[in-house]
Amino acid sequence: MLLGMMPSFRGATSWVNTQPLSLEALRGKVVLVEFWTYTCINWRRTLPYVSAWASKYKDAGLVVVGVSTPEFSFEKIQDNVRRAAKEMHIDFPIAIDNDYSVWNSFSNEYWPALYFIDAKGNIRHHQFGEGDYEQSEKVIQQLLAEAGAKNVPGGISPVTPTGFSLAADGRTLESGETYVGYGRAQNFSSDLVRDKQHLFVGPRRLALNQWALSGDWTVSQEAATLVKTGGRVIFRFHARDVNLIMGGASIRFRVTIDGKAPGAAHGIDVDEQGNGVVNEQRMYQLVRQPGPIADRDITIEFLDPGVQVFDFTFG
Repeated sequence: MLLGMMPSFRGATSWVNTQPLSLEALRGKVVLVEFWTYTCINWRRTLPYVSAWASKYKDAGLVVVGVSTPEFSFEKIQDNVRRAAKEMHIDFPIAIDNDYSVWNSFSNEYWPALYFIDAKGNIRHHQFGEGDYEQSEKVIQQLLAEAGAKNVPGGISPVTPTGFSLAADGRTLESGETYVGYGRAQNFSSDLVRDKQHLFVGPRRLALNQWALSGDWTVSQEAATLVKTGGRVIFRFHARDVNLIMGGASIRFRVTIDGKAPGAAHGIDVDEQGNGVVNEQRMYQLVRQPGPIADRDITIEFLDPGVQVFDFTFG
């Protein structure tokens, strides 16, 4: 199936891991283009597969190009993208698409989105969102074979996701992505006071998927920023995992679940007592429950001011 010709990367504002790539430089190559932004949990779950393909099929002629199109303003900072790429061991080329030029040239609408391009520059297949990894790998093998590649590796790459990359548990997931900044906020327990310091008082009870602030916060379009020590964010959720995109420098926090330390239900970024530190702008895993999964309240208390809280995701 032909889905049009691959657009160029001319609109990229900069590049990581490579010099700028042109259509001429990619002519004759099978190309996999993936749109992502480094705090996106859905993209993180695809990364082990894309990285495996980049390694497995590189010698057969596959070129993987990541396109980093930011969702939040801090994701426009190239040093942040470089640091994230290094931490996640991403060594394939990355186009920084801060102006959404490449995104728009592909008429893309999703994080993540994968576009499979044959050696003639035709888009032959696409995959929006997570999943269908076996089918995607078979497409890569087919396009490489059509391009005349010799000794194309067969079989399906053995990938065992862990940490952030583990797929969501659809059987128990009843909470969805929830933004904190007023630009896209939803399910807040009261009215969000915009762009000025306000003393929020959390309710006694929250309905499922409601959230609240407690303490002195300033809520902007993208995030809520804590003004004074002791602020809290509370969310009533139903999921195995709780992730929260935050930013700050050396800001201590403590997580409780239904008023207790998480113990064995702690996430990657907190210990069994619920203690953690915000030290950069990224996604933090706060909870990974071994089960059983039920409606629960998570409270994140910040022991230092200045934290920025952007977005909850669940798994």
